[in-house]
Amino acid sequence: MIEALKSEDIVNKVGGRFKLTALIQKRLLELMQGSRPLVERKKGMTELEVVIQEVLEDKIGIDYEHSDVPTPEELKK
Repeated sequence: MIEALKSEDIVNKVGGRFKLTALIQKRLLELMQGSRPLVERKKGMTELEVVIQEVLEDKIGIDYEHSDVPTPEELKK
């Protein structure tokens, strides 16, 4: 599962490494505070692995519409 972090696909999905890191940190905190995972938690899965799987399955992402964070498309311009 953590192998997914080595791929640029997950980084490009949210628009960069820093955005991905911030998203992971925020979601990890939510899980540690008792939020339910949005994906099926397989036996032995860590919270980090759950978050990565949520990103890969497009269950979580950055809400560009309601934030001041530029979209990946805007950054390409």
